[in-house]
Amino acid sequence: MRTTTLAWTFCLFGLEIGRFRNSLVVSDLRIAMQTTSILHPHQFLTADTVRVGLPGRTKDDVINALLDVVATHPAVIDPEAMRRAVFEREQMMSTGVGKSLGLPHAKTAAVTETIAAFAITADPVDFGAIDDQKVRLVFLLVGTEAAKSEHIKILSRISRLLNRDAFRERLLQARDAEEVLALLEEGELQLATR
Repeated sequence: MRTTTLAWTFCLFGLEIGRFRNSLVVSDLRIAMQTTSILHPHQFLTADTVRVGLPGRTKDDVINALLDVVATHPAVIDPEAMRRAVFEREQMMSTGVGKSLGLPHAKTAAVTETIAAFAITADPVDFGAIDDQKVRLVFLLVGTEAAKSEHIKILSRISRLLNRDAFRERLLQARDAEEVLALLEEGELQLATR
């Protein structure tokens, strides 16, 4: 960050910053913090895009059910093209990332902005996960081709959040969408304090 580098440069060379310059650095830092906020997965979800006890016997059943959840989102231009993009990505390599988590995702021109859905499945589902564990927690993410960096940051954030055993167990006990959203937000706040 430019302001941090500038501040460290002043400190390293023993330069004094007058009140005016100091206020400019602090002001620049505030602006930078506002424009580089962390992407929190729960911000892409609503009670309408979260499912608890989602039925489905196969990975395809679960992914199709979540795609149906977001198909009517205003950002979706072409639901079938979105569906194809997610399944094409899934064919490249399973998105069962381990620890009961599935992260089906794609970047496509079929959406105008990033959208997401989340489910806790009724029963464990075989996703062909890297650790051979069946999946119960599924976070679907579909973004635009242009939002590659955002896409990766969100996937990384949800992976980090759900990597904690105690948090996953609490999430699996959620009774409804509102509780899932509250837990995700709480978990993200805990990550921010680490």
